[in-house]
Amino acid sequence: MSSEPIERRVSYIGDRLRGSRCGICSKEYFRSKDYCGKCGRKSFGKMEDIDFFYEKGTLEVCTLVNRPTNRFTKFGPYIYGIVAFHNGKIRVPCRLTDLILNNKEIEFSSLEGRNVVPRFRRRYAVKQSEIIPTISLAFTFADEYYPHQKYEVTKPKKEYETPGIVGYGVYVSKFRIKERAMERSIPFMDEDAITAAVEAGKMALIHSGIDSSLVGKVYVGSESNPYAVKPIASKVAQVLKLGEEEKIDGLQGVDAVDTEFACKAATSMFKDATSLVYYPGVSTTYAMVIGTDNSQAAPREEPGGELDLFVGYGGSAFIFGMQDIIAEVEGWYSCTSDTPDFWRRALEPYPRHGGRFTGEPAYFKHVVKACRKLMAKLNLQPSDVNYFISHQPNVGFPIKVAKELGFKEEQYMLGLKVSKFGNTYSGASPIGLAAVLDKAKSNERIILVSYGSGAGSDAYSLITTSQVEEKKGRQKFTVQHQIENEHIEFVDYNTYRKFKLGL
Repeated sequence: MSSEPIERRVSYIGDRLRGSRCGICSKEYFRSKDYCGKCGRKSFGKMEDIDFFYEKGTLEVCTLVNRPTNRFTKFGPYIYGIVAFHNGKIRVPCRLTDLILNNKEIEFSSLEGRNVVPRFRRRYAVKQSEIIPTISLAFTFADEYYPHQKYEVTKPKKEYETPGIVGYGVYVSKFRIKERAMERSIPFMDEDAITAAVEAGKMALIHSGIDSSLVGKVYVGSESNPYAVKPIASKVAQVLKLGEEEKIDGLQGVDAVDTEFACKAATSMFKDATSLVYYPGVSTTYAMVIGTDNSQAAPREEPGGELDLFVGYGGSAFIFGMQDIIAEVEGWYSCTSDTPDFWRRALEPYPRHGGRFTGEPAYFKHVVKACRKLMAKLNLQPSDVNYFISHQPNVGFPIKVAKELGFKEEQYMLGLKVSKFGNTYSGASPIGLAAVLDKAKSNERIILVSYGSGAGSDAYSLITTSQVEEKKGRQKFTVQHQIENEHIEFVDYNTYRKFKLGL
């Protein structure tokens, strides 16, 4: 059993691959050190902090662990090895993840010497009552699905009068299941809502180019937090190094909070993040909003198992601020009612839904109401809108509601990604927004309408700026990349359910 103090020490080092560099001789160490073993006492106070979280390493040597024992049994066979950073100045142990090995024959010589990227994952299996162990000593190949991307902090060019989106990121797993002409993203066995949140947040920081220490608030919206009591946001803040870091006690100077409202747990916070960065006298330069879910669908042979035909896995992150904005927030409108179309009682493993009532009076009533109220408030007609995105629980609902609101196919198809990823719940409509921003040009209007069971909708109007095109080159891991990549791997239903059990 892993104790809290031990897990705290291990995660603080391993979640970010922290290290130290001597300011005198430049010798590097994996794990932080107060002094250099070579320079001794004179190096006190001259050790620089380094980390390898955004860096690319080289797999120097590896071997196959064919029969894992104890807490690693659920992995099945896996590859373990040594990764070198900075031309061999630092070497760290590694596990290669996102590999289904089974009885495959492995040519280690074809793997050794290749570049790899650190990934944030669960470390091993624990009991339900224990702390979930995480680490970034898991790696995937940099020339496959998940590319290496530099995180470069850039000086802001322009201050805007209206707050908006500064950067964004999306993460869905490379593993998919395909049924009924629909693809769905599914988690690898060491992934969950926390790992998707971190990956999406990492991509948003890379895309925005902002200093992570200037993020004063992070919201993480999810309905699949692996803890009943303990936030996801605190782990995200630590791993992504959000807010000013207090090196002495290891605290992050950031407000981190989880939110829950089914599939609009993240979009509900867009308005809060917008207001927070705009409010005068507040020190919050940037606010991050993440929607992440590992959807909790019952197996098909159990009651409620029909949801397992549509659920997906993934996360999205958006950073809001007043500088170098790619899309200004023009306005919003929210509506809510007590319509219990979808729910999960405490201690129940899977949710239930209200059958045909999930469409009417739940989804359609709220989405239509929120959108029409917003457009009336801003005096807009459908022809004034370039792109329309709504929550995507399936393929039919968003198309039907778009047509009812008067939008044409060319306005809603770009943001409709449910047939490629499945319903990613709190990440669903934001992933659609990201897909549009990937392609959008300057001075285009986007209407986003989320939906959350229970029930409610948030409608937003966004207007892109010239910087939406300037920042496109910063992001390799686009939504389209995650749809078309040649290293996407399809699995059967049994493998999918095995992955869902996780560690």
